[in-house]
Amino acid sequence: MPGGDATAARAVTASIADARHWALSRLEESQHPFDGIDVPRARSVLLTLESIEPEPWVAAWMSVANDFAQEARRWDPETRAEEAGTAWWQAYQFARIARFPTPTHPVKSVAYDSSREFFAKALSLVARPVQGATVPVDGDSREGRDVVPFFLATPDAQATTRSPVVVVFSGIDTFKEETYVRTAGLRSRGVATLHVDIPGTGESPVHAGVAAERMWTPIFDWIEQSDLDAARVGVLGMSFGGYWATKLAHTHRERLRAAVNWGGGIHRTFQPGWQDRSRIAATFVPDLDAARASIFGLRSLHDYARLLPGLSLLDQGILGEPSSPQLLVGGTDDRQSDPTDIHLALEHGSAKTARLYRGGHVSAPDAPSTIFDWLASQLA
Repeated sequence: MPGGDATAARAVTASIADARHWALSRLEESQHPFDGIDVPRARSVLLTLESIEPEPWVAAWMSVANDFAQEARRWDPETRAEEAGTAWWQAYQFARIARFPTPTHPVKSVAYDSSREFFAKALSLVARPVQGATVPVDGDSREGRDVVPFFLATPDAQATTRSPVVVVFSGIDTFKEETYVRTAGLRSRGVATLHVDIPGTGESPVHAGVAAERMWTPIFDWIEQSDLDAARVGVLGMSFGGYWATKLAHTHRERLRAAVNWGGGIHRTFQPGWQDRSRIAATFVPDLDAARASIFGLRSLHDYARLLPGLSLLDQGILGEPSSPQLLVGGTDDRQSDPTDIHLALEHGSAKTARLYRGGHVSAPDAPSTIFDWLASQLA
């Protein structure tokens, strides 16, 4: 396209008015990233927010997060666990928005640490607490990390046999903690969920790259040594995580019974023309360009645009290889991932199942039940 890399690497900025308008509309509809947050308190923050620069952004959201944390500490966790858990959960929600979209600034890193602390405290009070674990990973590390942190949530009902498990991960701005509530439907269907961050995000020990799928190998090894059923393992990737789900369906096909890509790119999404359009479509996100570049360990949007096409599964020669059963889900009006990537995937490799919904990026209200039913069936 005219302009080449210079066009593809064009920085996009958002005004406070743009951000407030977008955020308020998402908040009122309980849409990402405001699903589950206390609406009146969040609305108050947005109406008084003066800037989306990191320091004032974090200060505004963490002020409310700390208020909820202080409230949680006043409740006796033995006798008032529900009230304490609710307060801790809201503390987590506001701290999560403080670090949104990613902790690319020191103050956002502090907010991210607080969000994980509050999340852990909230989940320690639920009926079936989650199990946290880490596994070592080989190869080059990200920021000195050498282990993959994750947590396991067991099915709602006590299993009489080893439970199937779905490894869940999401996108650049949605970390493993956020995927817990969103996959409750799997646990109600008797499927355990294991939650991990994708390469280049959250606590992941590796940057995104053409070989970053190695991060999942020790997780699958851990599953084989656990009380889970290693013969009934699936993966569910949402947004950018969908890309990794499709790649794992090929590279780790012998270890997977099923893989779901909901809204992830495959080839066309990573090309310069589409990436430039998707940045323009998402001007509401604070620090968008830095967030995207950070998955490669970069700050430069130019370098990000240069490296991104290398993720193409078509150009890597992977798309035409055999794979485990796949379900591809997308939105016809998705402006973050090119929905025609689904059509491209159907033309290559093993036969796949696909479902396109009217709407945008990872937003169809009926999609979760479709995905959960398909996974439960494949893992039965």
